[in-house]
Amino acid sequence: MEYSPHCHSTQPVKNKLFVFCIMLSLWVYMLYCCVGYCSTTPTFMMEERSSRNPPRPLQKQDLEMFLKSQSRDLLNNESDADSKGDGWEENKGDVVYVEDSGVAGALNETKKLPQAIIIGVKKGGTRALLEFLRLHPDIRAVGAEPHFFDRNYEKGLEWYRELMPKTQEGQLTMEKTPSYFVTKEVPGRIHAMSKGTKLIVVVRDPVTRAISDYTQTRSKKPDIPSFESLTFKNITANLIDTSWSAVQIGMYARHLEQWLQFFPMSQLLFVSGERLISDPAGEMARVQQFLGLRREVTDKHFHFNSAKGFPCLKRPESNSKPHCLGKTKGRTHPNINPDVIQRLRDFYKPFNKKFYHMTGHDFGWD
Repeated sequence: MEYSPHCHSTQPVKNKLFVFCIMLSLWVYMLYCCVGYCSTTPTFMMEERSSRNPPRPLQKQDLEMFLKSQSRDLLNNESDADSKGDGWEENKGDVVYVEDSGVAGALNETKKLPQAIIIGVKKGGTRALLEFLRLHPDIRAVGAEPHFFDRNYEKGLEWYRELMPKTQEGQLTMEKTPSYFVTKEVPGRIHAMSKGTKLIVVVRDPVTRAISDYTQTRSKKPDIPSFESLTFKNITANLIDTSWSAVQIGMYARHLEQWLQFFPMSQLLFVSGERLISDPAGEMARVQQFLGLRREVTDKHFHFNSAKGFPCLKRPESNSKPHCLGKTKGRTHPNINPDVIQRLRDFYKPFNKKFYHMTGHDFGWD
């Protein structure tokens, strides 16, 4: 076979070209891997650094989003014109909390079962008390009444927990459902949830409370019978109809007996509905002490509205208009026959006397 100098001279060039292509491919591959790795490095380093250093300062958009998600109407009466006012933030403590703890603080919040519950009574002043308490930075409370222990118990504690607002460590979770106090199954159910639960009952002159209860019902159903006819089974025989809820609720001593089967008196606080109007700061001092909280809600938070007949809330550091409960609060009571009122007072007198003895406090209704 004849030797070809041309073919022999091109073979090394092909080999070198082949090796060069391989090396180029390897180099491109390594460069690709390096770029991909570097693109992930800042994220990794940022996560590692954020675990050692405090979070970045809270930005304006973060604060707006957080406040929007956490907002609660101060008086929980969005349908009432006089509850909207000038847009007062529902709790100064909330804003301070966000600014101090930032987004990281929000992420540390959890939903807890309530440690304290306002259990009664209907038309006693429970809404006012709840809103006064929500001024305290260490209290988070549900605005609407959950009715878990009397109407929704079969839904379970996790369903109940989800209704609760998020709280930070050291904050108290609360709710209020006035019908709890008069529902016989409720004491045992709350005790099963937590035997250490603190219980608050707002009580009021049972006669005035019954008339207020009737007034509320009549505002929704104008055609209901008169107060007098509903009060008596037989007015001639002076037989009071204790099956009527407006009358039954005011028999406080009978309801309290059910609660004392599960809870010691030291875990119950009885708030005077009358004093909550005449001296809200004084009653709030008792409540805050009972809950183990520092005294934050004081007389500087209240302004008495003579037209409505009860105190309204105000911001101590502002000259803004005080905010009152809605039009559904402070309704004008109908004129009731004085003889019927006296008969009711006579009926409640032994129940009141027993209640004073059980609680160790004379509420002065007689």
